[in-house]
Amino acid sequence: MSQSAMSASAIEQQIDAARSRLESTVNELAYRAQPKVIAQRRLDDLKLKLVAATHTPEGGLRVERIGAVVAAVVGVVVVTSLVSWRRRR
Repeated sequence: MSQSAMSASAIEQQIDAARSRLESTVNELAYRAQPKVIAQRRLDDLKLKLVAATHTPEGGLRVERIGAVVAAVVGVVVVTSLVSWRRRR
């Protein structure tokens, strides 16, 4: 009889441990699903990608990439301005 009691006790402990793990998992999922947390993760990812794209692994700036992006932005602004100016004429 004491073995079945120990067995029941062991089962209860396993159930309690599983319940605790499940609660922890549900809480973590609820936290991760919050819009502010999602937005912060996306922002952090974008920052990492920007740093990776503009810096060498040693930490130096990649001037050629930054220059290319600046030139492209200036080109888009100039073309947009010209198109807008021609439409007004």
